[in-house]
Amino acid sequence: MFDFLPAFKVVTTHGVRGEMKAQPLCDGAAFLARIKRVYTSAQGAGETALQGVRAQGSMLLVRLAGVDSMDAARALVGHTFYFAKQDARLPKGRYFIDDLLGCAVTDADTGTVYGTIAEIDHPAAHDIYTVRRQDGSTALFPAVPEFLDRVDLEARAVYVRPIPGMFDQPVNGDEE
Repeated sequence: MFDFLPAFKVVTTHGVRGEMKAQPLCDGAAFLARIKRVYTSAQGAGETALQGVRAQGSMLLVRLAGVDSMDAARALVGHTFYFAKQDARLPKGRYFIDDLLGCAVTDADTGTVYGTIAEIDHPAAHDIYTVRRQDGSTALFPAVPEFLDRVDLEARAVYVRPIPGMFDQPVNGDEE
């Protein structure tokens, strides 16, 4: 688990007063608006005040302290900025992807461990967890309330209630 996570990557300048257009690498403008400082490295170096962030379509418009001209903004094109996890407040039931990776996927009823979370994708309304099983194979798990019982980050476990065929033998002729 990391203490600093990617916030945005500067892609171009915007105007002549130092504002920059950036690709969001987190939940977007509303999330970043609550963050007051960003860093130039994933280790926390180069703290800079985040003076403003707003959405522009799927991109962000960002203002940073000390960046007050187009030339200063142009020098940051291509740079990724990071935020400290301690500065972020997530709503109840929301977690950083980084915190879930490596958690054991455990049956809430039987205690059976199906594997560990290796990857998380967000193709639509809900996350899809790629679970790396003990034999090296993978299974996909939809992180929806019907199947996801609870998350215990202290125990590094995600408790699930899978349907038949989700982690064991395929059912109803659903052979691969």
